[in-house]
Amino acid sequence: MGAAPSTPRKSEQRPQDTAEYLIGTFVGEKSVPLSSDFWNKLLEIPLNLQWPNHRVHRACEAFAQNNYTTRHLAKFLIHLSWSLEECILSSVSTAYTRALNALYISSVFLKYLIENSKSQNFEELYLSLDESEAIPNDFPTEQKIEYLVMHGVLSFLSTVDISPQSYLLHHELLNFMLVAMSTQLLSGPSPGPKDVHPFIDAVMSQESSLVGLVIQRLLLNYITRPRVPVNGSTYSVFSGGGQAGVLQRVGSAAANLVLLPFNYLVSSSGEGSRSPLADSSIHLLLVLIHYHKCAMGDELMTDIRDNSAPTSEPLSTSTYFFDNPYCKALENARDIEFDRVDIEGNAHNGPLVRLPFASLFDTLGMCLADETAVLLLYSLVHGNSDFLEYVLVRTDLDTLLMPILETLYNASKRTSNQIYMLLIILLILSQDSSFNASIHKLILPSVPWYQERLLNHTSLGSLMVIILIRTVKYNLSKLRDVYLHTNCLATLANMAPHVHRLSAYASQRLVSLFYMLSRKYTKLDELRNDKLQMSKGNLMSDLIAEDMSTELQIYTDFLRIVLEIINAILTYALPRNPEVVYAIMHRQEVFQPFKNHPRFNELVENIYTVLDFFNSRMDAQRMDGEWSVEKVLQVIIINCRSWRGEGMKMFTQLRFTYEQESHPEEFFIPYVWQLVLSGSGLSFSPSSINLFPVDLPVDDYAGEEANNHENGDLILPLSSPQLGV
Repeated sequence: MGAAPSTPRKSEQRPQDTAEYLIGTFVGEKSVPLSSDFWNKLLEIPLNLQWPNHRVHRACEAFAQNNYTTRHLAKFLIHLSWSLEECILSSVSTAYTRALNALYISSVFLKYLIENSKSQNFEELYLSLDESEAIPNDFPTEQKIEYLVMHGVLSFLSTVDISPQSYLLHHELLNFMLVAMSTQLLSGPSPGPKDVHPFIDAVMSQESSLVGLVIQRLLLNYITRPRVPVNGSTYSVFSGGGQAGVLQRVGSAAANLVLLPFNYLVSSSGEGSRSPLADSSIHLLLVLIHYHKCAMGDELMTDIRDNSAPTSEPLSTSTYFFDNPYCKALENARDIEFDRVDIEGNAHNGPLVRLPFASLFDTLGMCLADETAVLLLYSLVHGNSDFLEYVLVRTDLDTLLMPILETLYNASKRTSNQIYMLLIILLILSQDSSFNASIHKLILPSVPWYQERLLNHTSLGSLMVIILIRTVKYNLSKLRDVYLHTNCLATLANMAPHVHRLSAYASQRLVSLFYMLSRKYTKLDELRNDKLQMSKGNLMSDLIAEDMSTELQIYTDFLRIVLEIINAILTYALPRNPEVVYAIMHRQEVFQPFKNHPRFNELVENIYTVLDFFNSRMDAQRMDGEWSVEKVLQVIIINCRSWRGEGMKMFTQLRFTYEQESHPEEFFIPYVWQLVLSGSGLSFSPSSINLFPVDLPVDDYAGEEANNHENGDLILPLSSPQLGV
């Protein structure tokens, strides 16, 4: 970026040119005209004051008190937009320094105003000029200031390539946008028509061509993961001799987020895969695509893009959600390597974004240990049919599935939301029959992270069955979460008719799952009956018995699904799965108690049809000595060839599909901001946050991410999106 401009000696500086004087004037009572040369001086000097945190905090308080009369935030944001325009037209280092200084200063004071806002519509920002203010002739008075500055930010991000010179400015623009859009943290979890978010609403109203370029840039940043340039610390905002400047001394009191690049540049741990620009890009992307603007039916705002009424979904008789153009752009993203013509002539609703799907696929596979990558993958496979199709035809599905399965294996160290998202991704993938078939063709040499036993030369499909069953068992003993159970069993049910050469261990786990659920069911049934006999009109006992009946019904449904999974394998894939037959024969006594159960008898009858067939073949064999596992399995394999399914009752195949809940924003907006706060370095006062609870204790399931964050209790399990059949 070039050498830092030299700082004038103290004797050469006029008092009105010092950083101390300029910052004092900026936060002071006197209003400085928009056209004053003061703003240029403020943007051009090295910021190397040694202010302690409490003094910066007082400066923020003074700024908040005087901004109503001075309108300095509005004026400064205008100068920020002009600086960005200059950067787009010129790559001169002084222009980048001006823009970067503007971002630092505006981020500090804007964050303070947002965090301490007392009004519902953020009046404290005063994003307008006084009527008496003299403005340039070419100033677009018809545009709001927040729209002007957001347009400048997005234009720079989407048109200026990332280089050693522009890297830090790109990164700080992303962070500035997160600060500006943090107004969402002060709203409740359910978006309402009275919610005001001036900056994010301005972002949503940009023209569609710019929206598409922004989505493309953010995803390319995430894919390419640009490294911090070696010469990044030559910016004038970093004072010499390792001394912290005024904005670097702000700390968590005002703008912890602003410190992030300095921490990376000066005290980086050198972690090879870490890219702060990629991290900020995905945080911003997730905030943008999951935002929902709500309005009353008689208050529909005019769409700035084309002055037309927005396409909206009625929430009730008088409330509407506006379409999110960034979400639409992500859904319309297409593979840059595959220019397919829409043969059905469907018109795409929104900008068309071209992306390298192959690189995106590989990057996601590399980063799935991170929750933001999981949420991005979910957003893509759920919303973008082209990307989902691309994933399904890949022959190296282990690139995505292995990190997913490893994370599920370590579920106790992860947040419940991350586990939900991963299970829903697997459910979406399992809706495709070709996926269910192909995962059994991919053989894994080993699974080093699986500790219970060696898994050598097992299929990806067998490993997926093992991990899903293990997740059910873990949930059964620790969490008792019905949604998690349902997602796991739904995925197994989708896979069942396509199972091919399921391994011995996976087959044993499947029968063991039935046995575990049957024991829970039997114990609950006995306890409920005891309570019913003892109640004799006792209200408390009646309520307990009623609760037990509800839980018993849940286990009844789970047992039936497992029986249907086993039935689907035996009905549609028995000749290809001798190990499943062996596992059922080995534990055939576990099915006996349910032969006459009204909910299960027909399904169990099919299992006994199979057992009778193979038991009779075993009895017909003359054996010298005792039966070994190998000998039994050999008889099963031979007789699988003659199996014709005679006497089997045919049942409708279970097919589960994922359906997003009716108001997904109530889950995703709080979840996204939890990820931003825990992963971006943005510090926000817990007492100011209304988007989600922050005063709850962290349970063990909150995982390592929560424990590593000073406000770890922000990671809170939320209800998962709904599941449809």
